[in-house]
Amino acid sequence: MTPFNVQLAGLIPTGGGEWVLILLIVLLLFGGTKLPQLAKGLGQSVKEFKKASKEEEAPAKDEAKKPDPTHGAN
Repeated sequence: MTPFNVQLAGLIPTGGGEWVLILLIVLLLFGGTKLPQLAKGLGQSVKEFKKASKEEEAPAKDEAKKPDPTHGAN
């Protein structure tokens, strides 16, 4: 077990009670009217991240399919 895992072992919520406590704290900090806006922003950022990661993979696959014009030209 690495030192990083040891430090985080007590901080990661594992049961339902811990998650309820975290949600109550978030509700108190941001209020009921801000939570939908925060969730929408989080969803949009995840969507954009997935889109950007797919765009990065597509050119790499296209380049792998194209033959190298300098290779095999005699």
